[in-house]
Amino acid sequence: MSLISLFAEAAGEAHGGEAGSAFPPFETWHFPSQLFWLAITFGGLYAILNWMILPRVSANLERRSDTIADDLDEAARLNEQAEEAKQALELNLAQARTKARETAAKTDADIAEEIAAETRKTDAQLDKKLEAAETRIADLRADALKNVEAVAADATQAIVARLGKSVKPAEAKRAVAAVLQDKGANG
Repeated sequence: MSLISLFAEAAGEAHGGEAGSAFPPFETWHFPSQLFWLAITFGGLYAILNWMILPRVSANLERRSDTIADDLDEAARLNEQAEEAKQALELNLAQARTKARETAAKTDADIAEEIAAETRKTDAQLDKKLEAAETRIADLRADALKNVEAVAADATQAIVARLGKSVKPAEAKRAVAAVLQDKGANG
């Protein structure tokens, strides 16, 4: 007895022993047509895979491996060029450093003297300019502080006017003076 006929008998016993109620695909008279369509289906799938899909896949894989190999060769070539350029650059840098040290050693003493003379001269000029700038800043600061109350009072009036209220100039000046006194006492 075959395995399928055993399944068919088991299915028949499970349904109360009814011989006609077996699972139809397990009935033996269906086997030849099922095997025929199985062979047709797998043959068709094999043909489609063999003549259409697999050639495309293998061509893509081959093209991909060729591209990777070409890219690796190009990368190796560029790497060699980069190494050569790096060695040339290092040689040039070493020569430049040596030349710079020699030049620096020759001119160091001359430059030190010139720098000392220029530094003294520049320090004297800067001291004069600094004193003049400090005097001018002090004058500007005094003028600005004189005008701060007037500007703050005008700004206060403008802000309050934007809020829809009106304030007299004397009230705005008193409010600004009070804030400045509070800041002076706390600051």
